[in-house]
Amino acid sequence: MVQNQQIERRPRGRPQLRCDDDTKSVIIEAANTQFHENGYAAASIATIAQEAGVSTKTLYRLFPTKADLFASTISERIVGFLLALDPPTLAVADLRDGLERILMAYGMLSLSEDTVTIMRLVIGESDRFPEIATSFYEQAILRTNALMEDWLRRQVDRGLIVLEDPHLACGMLRGMMAMEPQRAAILRQEPPPKIEAIAARAKMCADLFLKGCAL
Repeated sequence: MVQNQQIERRPRGRPQLRCDDDTKSVIIEAANTQFHENGYAAASIATIAQEAGVSTKTLYRLFPTKADLFASTISERIVGFLLALDPPTLAVADLRDGLERILMAYGMLSLSEDTVTIMRLVIGESDRFPEIATSFYEQAILRTNALMEDWLRRQVDRGLIVLEDPHLACGMLRGMMAMEPQRAAILRQEPPPKIEAIAARAKMCADLFLKGCAL
């Protein structure tokens, strides 16, 4: 009788094996693969759910639209950018080391094969799906710019550099670091640069920038 009562008190239904945050991560990884391999329009929600090991009902509960899912894949990249920056180390780094750390992290993000592929996707499909251009602009461009601009403003406040317009200067710095090699990679004229080339470019960009604004 006691055993029967214990059995009756067991929760019904299939037990949840992972929390929503873990499930989201698995879905985002599967979605990223689909977007890379098939583009945005042809990416299959059913296939993404199958690859993630969840039902489409669960996927839509966590990501109501394909646009939401795409935005989350972009946002996940920015989380990686933040981790690469290592904010506690950056906060105590001197001016040159801090700038090179930021440029290196930005270069690794913006010049990666993954980012180049996503940018081709956005450029190729944004006329049909303007929401993906908006997601990329808001999640990738504006957020990385805000992080880098905030660091520059703090260096101005510390009296280490002089900038009349940190926002404009940040855009120039980002362009100097990534625009030429990124454009060549997007157009398939050159492969994305390796880590050694990104590190060398970060150092050179830091040198040029600091010669123009350091006190």
